[in-house]
Amino acid sequence: MAKTKTAFFCQNCGTQYAKWVGQCSSCKEWNTIVEEVVQKEDKRSWKTDASAAKQASKPLRVSEITQEKELRLDTLDQEFNRVLGGGLVPGSLTLLGGEPGIGKSTLLLQIALKLPYRTLYVSGEESQRQIKMRADRIQPNSETCYILTETKTQNIFQQIASVEPDLVVIDSIQTLHSDYIESAAGSISQIRECTAELIKFAKESHTPVILVGHITKDGTIAGPKILEHMVDTVLQFEGDRNYVYRILRSLKNRFGSTAELGIYEMQGSGLREVNNPSEVLISKNEEDLSGTAIAATVEGMRPLLIEIQALVSTAVYGTPQRSATGFNAKRLNMLLAVLEKRAGFKLAAKDVFLNITGGITVDDPAIDLAVVAAILSSNADIPIEKGVCFAAEVGLAGEIRPVQRVDQRILEAEKLGFTTIFVSKSNKIGLKNTGIQVQKVSKIEDVVSQLFG
Repeated sequence: MAKTKTAFFCQNCGTQYAKWVGQCSSCKEWNTIVEEVVQKEDKRSWKTDASAAKQASKPLRVSEITQEKELRLDTLDQEFNRVLGGGLVPGSLTLLGGEPGIGKSTLLLQIALKLPYRTLYVSGEESQRQIKMRADRIQPNSETCYILTETKTQNIFQQIASVEPDLVVIDSIQTLHSDYIESAAGSISQIRECTAELIKFAKESHTPVILVGHITKDGTIAGPKILEHMVDTVLQFEGDRNYVYRILRSLKNRFGSTAELGIYEMQGSGLREVNNPSEVLISKNEEDLSGTAIAATVEGMRPLLIEIQALVSTAVYGTPQRSATGFNAKRLNMLLAVLEKRAGFKLAAKDVFLNITGGITVDDPAIDLAVVAAILSSNADIPIEKGVCFAAEVGLAGEIRPVQRVDQRILEAEKLGFTTIFVSKSNKIGLKNTGIQVQKVSKIEDVVSQLFG
């Protein structure tokens, strides 16, 4: 009988300790160290016969390695494919995280129902009847999607062997448990062991696996941090449940860019792909309202036009408030200091509230000029003319700095019917004969004189 082995794990970050301590030295959280049994049974060991030795990996020179184009599995979902970098890579492990009720299970179920090849959807949280009720709303009839409600990995692999799916979806990794580890499902050691078994299956069978992961109260994926290191791709599904829009981001991607963005709209029949998010993120107000400006930003390879709203009012209390939603609050304070020092606007005694509509968060410095324009428009209570948008960064000296890929921004603004776009004078524009007027400015004063002069 093997000796029972125990270890202490932090339930917040997954750091392992030899003995119990009150505070985790890694994440600084108190009372999160829990003892777990990690006694392992005898696993099926690697084969050591001659045939296995022949299949063993051998070192090759870089020049000897043949490079072939990686075939990807089309998910028939343009937004999901875009974030993944073109589709699912065979043998890859993808981790999808998000808040409870945000739509993770709905997104993966509708992808599994639409696919023409065999898919196994494993759920440890819902019964088959519950999943059937959701499937009837999304796509009633699917002959290629198999539903399995199971939490034991050994039983799951038996069903995989009989079904032989082309794609496996696990909902969720926190509900699985393995016989090789004697601890509760959702513990650090169980999550690590179950993920390792799924990685071994994915790599040996070249079958892509998608895992659903819970998140903690601070928005990070629950479980040990090593979980994110083990998988190939980490996706974050975010958004406010009070809004109908959901945003899919890539936090880690071994097969593509992490700058891409996918946008969905939650409907009664599932999640609808939003192929033109600029029309969604810009409100259709007929009246001219002060404090709103349109910015041309870029997320990954996709240009977007977003609406920025600002409200400037006299501070009722002694200390003025500075609040930003979807925008970096420290950068807002910097831009206000530039307006105060370089442009002469007295905003020190005024409350400033900033909001990016649609519930999205943008960190592109190219929206600086639109933020400044919205603040000045609200301060003077003068609306900016319709058809005007902005794409420039604002420096500490009050200068208008150039931004990358300005041609894409201009073309997107022209496509959506804008007539004027403000850019930096230093930007080199390769476009000719455009239908939109390009205003080149070098200082904030130039923008103010053209907008409000």
